[in-house]
Amino acid sequence: MDVDVLTKVVLGLPGVEEHEGWAGQPVFKVRNKSFAYLSADETRLLLKSLREEQEALVAEDPEVFSPSWASGRFAWLDVDIAAADDEELRELVTEAWRLTAPKYLIARLDA
Repeated sequence: MDVDVLTKVVLGLPGVEEHEGWAGQPVFKVRNKSFAYLSADETRLLLKSLREEQEALVAEDPEVFSPSWASGRFAWLDVDIAAADDEELRELVTEAWRLTAPKYLIARLDA
């Protein structure tokens, strides 16, 4: 997926704002909580996920997905944007957003 298209997908979710991360990279937040980080070179996307989903995706396709850090029930998934399937990437972005967004914004998306 083209990075410009990916950015539009992310920003198209209700309540999403783009911020500058600690290293100058784009960080996407909903209600001031991060759910996605774009690498400085725009080749990788870090997404919030559940631990089980991170483990399954890394096991399924280690060329596209790699584990990042984990804490509690959440883990972060490192995605090679160019190698990822576009539809799967859209779904993963939406799921990362759902793990972070408040219920009223999720209801707005589902409406």
